Amino acid sequence: MYLSVFEIFKVGIGPSSSHTMGPMVAAARFLDHLRGLSFGVAGLRASLHGSLAFTGVGHATDRAVILGLAGFTPDAYDADRADAALAQIKAERSVEAEGLGRLRFDPERDLIFDYGPPLPGHANGLRLMGLDAQGDVIAQETYYSIGGGFVVSEAELGAKSAPTGPAVPYPFETAAQMLAMARDSGKSIAAMKRANELARMGPNELDQGLRRLWAVMRDCIDRGLVTDGTLPGGLNVRRRAKGIRDALERERGMNLSAPHVINDWISVYAMAVNEENAAGGQVVTAPTNGAAGVVPATIRYWRDHVPGATDARVGEFLLTAAAIGGLVKHNASISGAECGCQAEVGSASAMAAAGLAAVMGGTPEQIENAAEIALEHHLGMTCDPVKGLVQVPCIERNGLGAIKAVSAASLALRGDGTHFMPLDNCIEAMRQTGADMSEKYKETALGGLAVNVPNC
Repeated sequence: MYLSVFEIFKVGIGPSSSHTMGPMVAAARFLDHLRGLSFGVAGLRASLHGSLAFTGVGHATDRAVILGLAGFTPDAYDADRADAALAQIKAERSVEAEGLGRLRFDPERDLIFDYGPPLPGHANGLRLMGLDAQGDVIAQETYYSIGGGFVVSEAELGAKSAPTGPAVPYPFETAAQMLAMARDSGKSIAAMKRANELARMGPNELDQGLRRLWAVMRDCIDRGLVTDGTLPGGLNVRRRAKGIRDALERERGMNLSAPHVINDWISVYAMAVNEENAAGGQVVTAPTNGAAGVVPATIRYWRDHVPGATDARVGEFLLTAAAIGGLVKHNASISGAECGCQAEVGSASAMAAAGLAAVMGGTPEQIENAAEIALEHHLGMTCDPVKGLVQVPCIERNGLGAIKAVSAASLALRGDGTHFMPLDNCIEAMRQTGADMSEKYKETALGGLAVNVPNC
């Protein structure tokens, strides 16, 4: 099993990897599909199903599909150009797709929210259609946005995909295999993950990519710490990161702060990221947008508050975290629509705990223990965004996820790595819990906090 660090961590846009980035990627894939046909189409239509329908407006899924059909992609997103294109599409009721010409597409008529049962393959499904001059469907593909910006077609979902690309030297599919390979090779988890990456790319490409990931994460934190105002979407949620950061800075040197105030720093770094995500800013999936603040906040805590921390080791943190994220995705899920928020913030907390334990000198066994502690104490967490927006409870939840990550790493480093519950068993428990969880608690905004809001 091989998932690249650049699949677990992707540069993209908010507010959601599964509801914004995934549908945009699916639309781009559909355009490629149309370009490969022997006949042309005159128009386009899209239908959103399951969670994409129920919380699509709050997650900007409609906007993402429209822009995707116009050729926009998450990794090269330009907000000003997107706003101009969106206005033009709505006014002209058509899109200009490279290689396909101008195609009829009226967002009011041709973008359909289907609130019936979800499509059979996944809770996040969308159908994209090519139309002839009479408006009849002559080409159609179904895609599923399966979390973290990953997209599969209906055919790909039903097929067992064979490994592609060169073999990797450490193809672990479970934490137990990962630990056995570490013992046999004498390598750290990060070193094994690096060796796997180098089987597919050069060292300069890998290192530059890791540096870019941290630069985007760091810049996102910095933007969030200096920006105030109200988040879009109608809940009128005020940005809080700037005010909290300003208060913390004023208290510095005044000998007023209790030791637990370090938790406020950890939280504010995460909140800064998730406020940027909620506003549609540039973020890194870690492993999803809804959980995008946990890993960057934990790195920032380590980098700015732990003596001896340097940027030179951030790559080690990210590689270790990606190894854990890959195990969770492979053996359970990182999708809130599949397993609730335990799959998003819980997975992110496990990844961050592992990364922190690694750069703090932990053994592979201590790193695995740190990931297990963090994930174990997120089990059962529901995904219940108010009004379908990635704001309440998501922003604060990332702060608490980062705090748990730091605590989990610290506890693991106090031991020798031996512990009762293996990470593999914890991941399986998360998968089973997600399977048993009611659909109303899985990113549909039909239960939990989403339906218990103030009447004002």
